[in-house]
Amino acid sequence: MNFVWVFHGSGAQFASGVFSSKERAETWIADHRLSGLLTRYPLDEGAYQWAISQGTFKPKRDDEKTAAFIERFADGSVHYHYEAGIRVG
Repeated sequence: MNFVWVFHGSGAQFASGVFSSKERAETWIADHRLSGLLTRYPLDEGAYQWAISQGTFKPKRDDEKTAAFIERFADGSVHYHYEAGIRVG
């Protein structure tokens, strides 16, 4: 499975970088002393469908199958926090 790494800066409304590897993303984050969240996402598949196919999420209620739920869904299985370019979590 192919993945991309998406960086979302603290307080930002939109992502500020998308990378082919965690190493490239971390170099960019460190070079600019950025704070925010780096998350791995599957390529060519929505996070909702990917989580269901991996068995990490199973909708239990009807509202968990709606467009409003799916468009906000983010499988947080792999993510890292940064402060001033340094990974803290």
